[in-house]
Amino acid sequence: MSFRLSHAPLRATAGAFILNSGLTKWAADEDTAAGLHGFAAGTYPVVNKVQPPAFVKALAVGEMALGAALLTPVVSSRKVGLALTAFSGGLLGLYAKTPGMRDGIRPTQDGTGLAKDVWLLGIGSSLLLDGTGESRKVRKAQKKVTKAEKKATKAEKKATKALAG
Repeated sequence: MSFRLSHAPLRATAGAFILNSGLTKWAADEDTAAGLHGFAAGTYPVVNKVQPPAFVKALAVGEMALGAALLTPVVSSRKVGLALTAFSGGLLGLYAKTPGMRDGIRPTQDGTGLAKDVWLLGIGSSLLLDGTGESRKVRKAQKKVTKAEKKATKAEKKATKALAG
């Protein structure tokens, strides 16, 4: 397990936000489904092969799964970081490729909602990079060194005591 306490705020904020988004989409009506489908299909034409209600349900399930994974400490930070980075990349792709979302690199009023999802990319990247830290072998070796140091200190104290006494 690669969970660090320092990851908890990142995972909790992103996880709660994404889980809520998925739960909201799960209950989407036909008009909302058609709107989301049309918006996504404009950037990602493969979406046209899926009916709007099925697309929104699949999107909702994906968001709920990602949100739950972020909120579950037993899922490694590296894995959820990779998933969150990919998810946010898709959202930022909508921002970059949808006409009217930006003026140069700066968001327009319509693009602000998507542009702010860059924070998800930052969180995902941080979890991914930080999750690639020390391997189990390195941590195990460090424990052995610490244990040996304690043993040496104890032996040194004993020897000092024997020489003094």
